[in-house]
Amino acid sequence: MTLILDITDVARRTGLTSRALRFYEARGLVKPLRTASGRRCYGSGELERLYQLVALKRAGLSLADIKGLFDRKPIDLRELLAIKLDQFDAQARMLGEIRDVLATTLSRIDRGEPIDAATFCSLIRTGDMMMTDEAKQWEAVTDRYMSDAARADFEAKRGDMATAYADFDQAAYSAKWKELGTRIKAALPLDPASDAAQAFVTEWNTLLEPFTRIATPAMMDGARQIYAKMDEWEGQADPGFDHQVFQFIQAASAAKRG
Repeated sequence: MTLILDITDVARRTGLTSRALRFYEARGLVKPLRTASGRRCYGSGELERLYQLVALKRAGLSLADIKGLFDRKPIDLRELLAIKLDQFDAQARMLGEIRDVLATTLSRIDRGEPIDAATFCSLIRTGDMMMTDEAKQWEAVTDRYMSDAARADFEAKRGDMATAYADFDQAAYSAKWKELGTRIKAALPLDPASDAAQAFVTEWNTLLEPFTRIATPAMMDGARQIYAKMDEWEGQADPGFDHQVFQFIQAASAAKRG
């Protein structure tokens, strides 16, 4: 007997919302059948495709990665999985460090120490300083190329990213830049005016949105100053992409405006 399901049944079986199913259809990830009246319906093949999509998303792949696999485009799956593993490792390290701070604080409370909000915040800041040398590396770069006003604005806006994006995760965000930078690097050389180049520009600007949404004019100018001199500090801090990738994005953005 042929399996035919409507969008409500598929949503119930897969755990996806009807809105998500329509979005995946618009992105070309699944192609439901249509009844004579134009209503969406899904056969066993479409349902299996959705189960695969859910599994691949759970593994950390982006929709662009998943579509490439579905379309059988040439993809370095080993490199892609290595990047995803690095991303999850970074998240695991961050969670481990957060857990250590919480466990230490709980232990001190159990010993009878009076831990108020100010002390707890101090412990968190201390943990943040011990997490990684990355902040120190970026501080050396910003001190050299960024104005005092820009640095002050960055400090003042430090918590605004999490406020603007409730599910914002800095480690995951950094990993996304690394993943995008790696894909662009692998695609070079590439005509800046080509469709592929313009698709990269769109991805770049979308990923940049959490910053541009909260950035002051001083912050925008400070970022421009830093990346205009990237060839001088490359290797001292890691934005997730190299100078060649940044120059390509600049060229592709200019081609788009032209």
